[in-house]
Amino acid sequence: MNALAATSRNFRKAARILGLDSKIENSLLIPFREIKVECTIPKDDGTLVSYIGFRVQHDNSRGPMKGGIRYHPEVEPDEVNALAQLMTWKTAVADIPYGGAKGGIGCNPKDLSKSELERLTRVFTQKIHDLIGVNTDVPAPDMGTNSQTMAWMLDEYSKFHGHSPAVVTGKPIDLGGSLGREAATGRGVVYATEALLAEHGKSIKGLTFAIQGFGNVGSWAARLIHERGGKVVAVSDITGAVKNNNGIDIPGLLQHKDATGKLADFSGADAMSSDDLLAHECDVLIPCALGGVLNRENAGEVKAKFIIEAANHPTDPDADEIFSKKGIIVLPDIYANSGGVTVSYFEWVQNIQGFMWEEEKVNRELKRYMTNAFQNIKGMCKSHDCDLRMGAFTLGVNRVARATTLRGWEA
Repeated sequence: MNALAATSRNFRKAARILGLDSKIENSLLIPFREIKVECTIPKDDGTLVSYIGFRVQHDNSRGPMKGGIRYHPEVEPDEVNALAQLMTWKTAVADIPYGGAKGGIGCNPKDLSKSELERLTRVFTQKIHDLIGVNTDVPAPDMGTNSQTMAWMLDEYSKFHGHSPAVVTGKPIDLGGSLGREAATGRGVVYATEALLAEHGKSIKGLTFAIQGFGNVGSWAARLIHERGGKVVAVSDITGAVKNNNGIDIPGLLQHKDATGKLADFSGADAMSSDDLLAHECDVLIPCALGGVLNRENAGEVKAKFIIEAANHPTDPDADEIFSKKGIIVLPDIYANSGGVTVSYFEWVQNIQGFMWEEEKVNRELKRYMTNAFQNIKGMCKSHDCDLRMGAFTLGVNRVARATTLRGWEA
């Protein structure tokens, strides 16, 4: 099942639980706006190359639309639609005043030089600058993009609209970025994990963790889990996978990857197949890579007791059903990985106020938001006798439906 079908299925299930009117249900499902643009740039050798850029603006009933910009070969309309819809529910679950959006360009950033990436980003921004804005739609980095990408977007947008630091988040600190933003998604994953484990009388210390994906989110989650006494026993990324049942030295692995660019040949762990990581023996599995990695074919092999969805849509609905039967508890992505967008909100607030926060305040506020959101999800689970995924979806969908109705949707 593709990401859009799976996301829409979860939404409709939540809508039925909430008893939403069919008209408002259909209204919430249809995106506010879909944008598709052609981006042609000269390559460094003088040849021209064209890419397709997308921006889906899903909902703005609770505030400006918010969502990342992804540079990846698999960026296509259905995926962007699904991720935009997930952002709508995610910002509502986090209880921050945003709607949902998502964007991207179908390209492989590894095949482009830095100057080519800059030209591509600037052309894309030129094509959408009149449809984004501080109070309209606020992009952020995602897979294949980073703070430098946001710096280019900010600069290009400002050529048309004047200096507007709040138009993007995830910027470099020197251009108005927030302290703590780089670690925010991974840190939020850890706060979410702590909240879930506490509910079951457990803590991170002494438990074993397997982490799929060792980019920004996975590496920060691993580092913070290691600091709290958790044992990270297996890690994988696109370069390979390593394991050590006694616990991997995460600071050492980070140094190794910085030096070599890969996980392989790390002296403190044994090589393993990346395909085996999801089924590795552990207490907590944290998928931090692409969507759809847990599905009907491999869900039965998962041995973890808890799954923390740090990636967007890593679990297919068929896998959800298998996990439920096996008693595996899944903490859904629209809550578990909301730390990034929450600190993006803090960055936006700081930019608008022109007053920057200390990192300690950023982290303290992030923990407060993550803890409150978990308690609100648990409240919905109790009210509707549902699992955590439906607890999160009913919480998010209900908040968006209420805002839509209060704005006069029925008028």
